[in-house]
Amino acid sequence: MNKLLVITVLAALLAINVEGFRVPRQVAEEEEQQQGTLTKMTNAFRSYYENAVNTASGYLDSVKGMKLEEKAKNFYEETTKVMSTYTGIVHDQIYHIFYQQ
Repeated sequence: MNKLLVITVLAALLAINVEGFRVPRQVAEEEEQQQGTLTKMTNAFRSYYENAVNTASGYLDSVKGMKLEEKAKNFYEETTKVMSTYTGIVHDQIYHIFYQQ
């Protein structure tokens, strides 16, 4: 479940940043003319892949820095305590409605 959440967040953040993504030209025009189509496509794919991996790694590091698992665990524990208190109160009220003294 946690992995699915992280992957979903990373995919969403990557999709948001893809819109402004530009690939820098690293090769001079003379060298581009000497390269074949397959080499150009392979180099472009490699640069896209490397940038995507670097971006995802950065997002993953920032998510780990937020300590989301610890916050979610604390939130669950506090909510459980509060709900048990209120369910006890409601139970007492219902009991006294049916068994009045």
